Amino acid sequence: MENYARKLAMKVEKSALTQGLIRCHDCGRLAKQTSHTNHCPLCDSRLHARTSNSFQRTAALLLSGVSLYIPANIFPIMTVSQFGVGEPHTIVGGIIALIHSDMIPIAMLVLIASILVPLLKLLGLGLLLLCVYYRWQVNARLWTNMYRIIAFVGRWSMLDIFMISILVSLVDLGGVAQIIAGPAATAFAAVVVLTMFAAKSFDPRLIWDSQQ
Repeated sequence: MENYARKLAMKVEKSALTQGLIRCHDCGRLAKQTSHTNHCPLCDSRLHARTSNSFQRTAALLLSGVSLYIPANIFPIMTVSQFGVGEPHTIVGGIIALIHSDMIPIAMLVLIASILVPLLKLLGLGLLLLCVYYRWQVNARLWTNMYRIIAFVGRWSMLDIFMISILVSLVDLGGVAQIIAGPAATAFAAVVVLTMFAAKSFDPRLIWDSQQ
């Protein structure tokens, strides 16, 4: 028991926060906070040990993204109209149609960008929040790397929206052929933006705090 307490004390002493070291959010300078100053010596920005209300903002944005993820996959994301006859497609329906048209590489691209990436991002951010809330004892370095991956790949979820935007602008032949964006396109774009903001607002240093 005594050895465990000694190891725990050494672990706490190695923390940068316990030594008064704070990383500036604006310029990245590692500064030492004292009772006389709480501003960065390089850019004069206000120093914050942790991003204010990071957990609460991330949780609110994540819950909003989850609530919109369901209609984004249920409602049609676009309607393909040929000679006045429209055929709405959901994301999954579009993937199936691409497979039936022997366009498997494009179908896989849409599956990854529109289904897997947003879903895994929502699950990953949820796990990060649970880790911080319940103070799970995990490999903090590995979980921090997971957060960095989530923050990096999330922007590629917009690929499906970009593709629809291009199709809507290019395929407009009046009564012959036309592509119209559906209500799921707005919901899906909102999911992508909300999860990007959620990843941006999350402070990964909270993972390390829960290990103490």
